[in-house]
Amino acid sequence: MSVVRPALGHELTAAGDLVAQAYLDDALITPEAEYLHSIRDAPGRARDSAVLVAADGDTLLGSVTWCSLTSSHREVARAGEGEFRMLGVSSTGRGRGIGEMLVRECIALSRADELAALVICTSPRMLAARRIYERLGFVRIAELDWMPVPDFPLWAYRLDLQRS
Repeated sequence: MSVVRPALGHELTAAGDLVAQAYLDDALITPEAEYLHSIRDAPGRARDSAVLVAADGDTLLGSVTWCSLTSSHREVARAGEGEFRMLGVSSTGRGRGIGEMLVRECIALSRADELAALVICTSPRMLAARRIYERLGFVRIAELDWMPVPDFPLWAYRLDLQRS
């Protein structure tokens, strides 16, 4: 039985490595990319953001970083909005609803903080992730799309928590 919970201190490095490996497995990033260091740095993100894991016993199956209003890792969230980033599911966790469980926990945390909305940026190539977001009611907000590095566009999605 998989559960979503905050990563324990000793799990943070493994959580970052899991997300990095998921990005590598999907060819979303190259092993030489500088951004890979940021993806792996779950311990650094945990200083002011919530690093969550989906676990089955001691086995980590996925991870995501939820950014509250005070997180330094927010990229596109505006006032009153939460954001989540760096969602990854291990190869053994795929097809089991792990990604959706992690997103639902981010939604729950945003609601608990009485935020107006939750946002995420995703690559157009992340088809499975986009299907999850759209199924849960996230809507594309093209004016927030951006490109962190050349030739790597990110699309923004937003879930209005006051309507859903």
